[in-house]
Amino acid sequence: MNAAETRKLPHSDVEVTLVGLGCAQMGNLYRVTSYEESAGAFKAAWDAGIRYFDTAPFYGYTRSERRLGTMLTDLPRDAYVISTKVGRVMTPDETVGEEEDGYVRPLPFRPVYDYSYDGIMRSFEASQQRLGILKPDILYVHDIGRMTHGDQHEHYWSQLTDGGGFRALSKLRDEGSTKAVGLGVNEWEVIRDTVEVFDIDVSMLAGRYTLLEQESLPLMDECARRGVGIVVAGPFNSGILAGNRKFNYADAPAAVLARVDALRTACEEEGVSLQAAALQFPLLHPAAVTIVSGARTAEQIQSNLAWFSEHIPNTFWQRLRDRGLVAEGVPLPRDGA
Repeated sequence: MNAAETRKLPHSDVEVTLVGLGCAQMGNLYRVTSYEESAGAFKAAWDAGIRYFDTAPFYGYTRSERRLGTMLTDLPRDAYVISTKVGRVMTPDETVGEEEDGYVRPLPFRPVYDYSYDGIMRSFEASQQRLGILKPDILYVHDIGRMTHGDQHEHYWSQLTDGGGFRALSKLRDEGSTKAVGLGVNEWEVIRDTVEVFDIDVSMLAGRYTLLEQESLPLMDECARRGVGIVVAGPFNSGILAGNRKFNYADAPAAVLARVDALRTACEEEGVSLQAAALQFPLLHPAAVTIVSGARTAEQIQSNLAWFSEHIPNTFWQRLRDRGLVAEGVPLPRDGA
């Protein structure tokens, strides 16, 4: 696969490259990342033809948006696609600590959940200022769902439905302030619920349609039918498909480790790297328009691109199906195709 090739969102005038750069690491995710490291990763991605970049106010408590905006605004506006997120209003707070929510040395702006009409408009306008970009191409509602909010989910969901959150997204899209709207989440069920009540163009789904797990297949199929594009984030499932032992940001349970071992064995038998299979698998589904993976350095970008371009024979995918290592019904290339 060629990372610089593009796919168009079915119902929006947005084309994204098959690989996008996730910019949480620009916000010092898990460790300090210098501006020079971030700029090096960005340049490596740009030089390779990657033109889709995703950020959020939450990443580094506004640091990622500031850094990415500085890099992008030196370039022609029509040369790239950028997405950012709403749902948290970043509020000045001197008590922000040395590490918060996994971000080291976050900036002194604490996130406050707000999915209401006013909250989304405030978040959007603040992102315009930090990015230096008036019209980000895609706007996602960040981290709505029961996984994030637990017993408070209905409260925040009502802010979207009854409190005008979806109406704010519609207004921003209709007036041309953004070209496409959707969700940016770690759980597929809330996307399923959203498409029943609001017309979204695209959603970012992190870690839920991967080589390791495909419980979201019914949603993927429904999105393909409706023309809703899916941006697949977290294709390595927190890194377990890239060589570590983390799954969903925690130590992987034994059953997950055993499944990864079985996938790795199939890869070795076909001469395929596990990382290449993980990066290429999601894009076999017609709903998927791009994969987004974070990278801290230019070297990580180059490794990801090498895996993405690796040739994978159709016999490999059939081996996975024959061994029950992918869900029944997932789209795969046919032998001889």
